[in-house]
Amino acid sequence: MGKGPNRSPAHSFLHACHIRIDTAVSQQTVFHWIYSPMTDHRLSATDISVEFSGLRALDHVTLDIGKSEIVGLIGPNGSGKTTLINVITGQVHPVSGSVSVNGNEITRMLPRKIALKGITRSFQIVRLFDNLTVVKNVETTALAKGASRKAATALGLDLLAEFGLSDFADQLAGTLSYGDKRKVEIVRALAGEPHFLLLDEPAAGLNEAESETLLSILSELPHRKNLGMLIIDHDMTLIMRLCHRLHVLSSGKTIGQGDVDDVRNLPEVIDAYLGTGESEGVENA
Repeated sequence: MGKGPNRSPAHSFLHACHIRIDTAVSQQTVFHWIYSPMTDHRLSATDISVEFSGLRALDHVTLDIGKSEIVGLIGPNGSGKTTLINVITGQVHPVSGSVSVNGNEITRMLPRKIALKGITRSFQIVRLFDNLTVVKNVETTALAKGASRKAATALGLDLLAEFGLSDFADQLAGTLSYGDKRKVEIVRALAGEPHFLLLDEPAAGLNEAESETLLSILSELPHRKNLGMLIIDHDMTLIMRLCHRLHVLSSGKTIGQGDVDDVRNLPEVIDAYLGTGESEGVENA
């Protein structure tokens, strides 16, 4: 199937809210009952501020994720979403604030050490090893965490099967379609057997059918893998259907957080998606 109709982020946001309005309350209630977070196992970013060349990219942002919980991190382009993930995973150091997992601070640890603490991620731009096979790409994460070659291969094949990618196991990663590359990157992150999985635009480049398949897979991961998930994406239909909570950034500041049904109706959130430049795009979409 091809992609659905082109929409601006603002239109996608409002469209997703509209189609969910009749069922969102009951579904979110069920989600919270099934995936209620464990209070003793949390990933927390507290009072995070980041500056680049004197410009404030994040301004006192606090966010936490519990095990078995899916949190959507949304906001307009340039709002600081990827920067926050970069802080959590050690790629960027904050000028203030702290990151902790289960109460143990990990701020400014090396990224590889943070990964060993059970925090893995995918990237906004796909970063596979194009000259390695798909299964070898997945194995690299398991091997880095200390698995034997045999165990890493078995884990890689199992994960590829879960994502419907078994047929590509021995194919060079560089030959895959863009959508399949994005799936392999998620699989590779899961090979680290994380406690917390951070996904940066996993649905980018996927058509409607592929996004629906991804939604089905991701919605089951927290329960099946006993992990918490933070997801950034501009596909608002996916975000609204998938997430248990939302955290909204605009210009580096938190402008809304909480249950999906509450946050999507906040005036500040609607304004962020319906700025002067966006409203025309919604009307003409």
